[in-house]
Amino acid sequence: MTVLDSRALNRATLARQLLLDRADMPVLGAVAHLCGLQAQEPQEPFVGLWSRLRAFDPAALSDLLIRRGVVRTHLMRRTVHLLTADDVLAWRARHDAMLRQRVLGTYRRELAGVDLDELAAAGLAVMADDEPRSMSELARALADRWPAPGPRALGEMLIAALLPMAQLPPRGLWRTRAGVRNVLLSSWLGREIDPPVPNGSATSGSDLVGSVTNGSDPVGSDPVGEALVRRYLAAFGPAASADLRAWCGLAGLPAAVAAIREELVTFRDERGRVLLDLPDAPRPDPGTPAPVRFLPAFDNALLGYHDRGRIIDDAHRGLSVAGARVVLVDGRVAATWSVQAGTVIVTPLHGFSRADRTEVAEQGQALAAFLSDGESDRVQLDASPR
Repeated sequence: MTVLDSRALNRATLARQLLLDRADMPVLGAVAHLCGLQAQEPQEPFVGLWSRLRAFDPAALSDLLIRRGVVRTHLMRRTVHLLTADDVLAWRARHDAMLRQRVLGTYRRELAGVDLDELAAAGLAVMADDEPRSMSELARALADRWPAPGPRALGEMLIAALLPMAQLPPRGLWRTRAGVRNVLLSSWLGREIDPPVPNGSATSGSDLVGSVTNGSDPVGSDPVGEALVRRYLAAFGPAASADLRAWCGLAGLPAAVAAIREELVTFRDERGRVLLDLPDAPRPDPGTPAPVRFLPAFDNALLGYHDRGRIIDDAHRGLSVAGARVVLVDGRVAATWSVQAGTVIVTPLHGFSRADRTEVAEQGQALAAFLSDGESDRVQLDASPR
């Protein structure tokens, strides 16, 4: 079995994530290809797309939100993602059980004794008037019936798990600050979410690759799971089963992998993990030059894996979950960045060559101009650590 070292995996990741070359792709196509963008920080997806698309116009993404082509909602890992309307309708039911369990993992004590199906029905009745509500407003509407859990636990369970919701614009529009207002996805999009497949596999806890190599038969058809596996590999592969689980939060995908196993090719990484991939997906030569790229907080390229060694050193792994904005140099996390008074400030994590400093400064100037609509191209590159 071919072994892919970290540099080979890095170049494959950059190619799949549209970070090796900026793509000539419409914004909706990019959001679909990336399987959504993590978006709990509302402005971050704009930087993520600017780094990936040639001539990206932020107004195009805002327009998609207003016209309901893309939606902000809780999905993978119970985090807010920006997804195409088609994808969220197709995938939402497949994530229901995971979303409930994730909220219970935080509020199990507060929600003990609450019948979640009754709570969902009551929340649905409140939201049936199509009036946008904040999480606290919805929780307060049900607090008399369920006083014990408290508004936070009730609201989190309703908004992030029980009711398929959309966060409405102006939340998430370019250069706009706005609170979260929610309506039912079905109301916002004018379509019901796709129902769960009755005989779809909901097994959990099994290793995806193990379910294949041990010769076990699929428990049941899982077309949504199969689509998720293919789409994940197209945007993140080659990847191990643990990487897939880390991305979506779903444990119950062994049958889906088993069903499409003959479509896939297999590799190993340097740790000996089995990696699955689509046969015709790009796997560039490890020597392919990688340009400097500025990534937003919680970017897909970092959080889409359990083993993030292909793109970030273990010593800096905590940056990926702390919301740090990072700079890729030669395809790896080499600095953090922030913006103060229109100036992009870059703080290296290790020494830069003169050529690296020049390219980082040039990309930093371009980012400053993008963020300020051309009013500033100031960049401050701090001294490299000794």
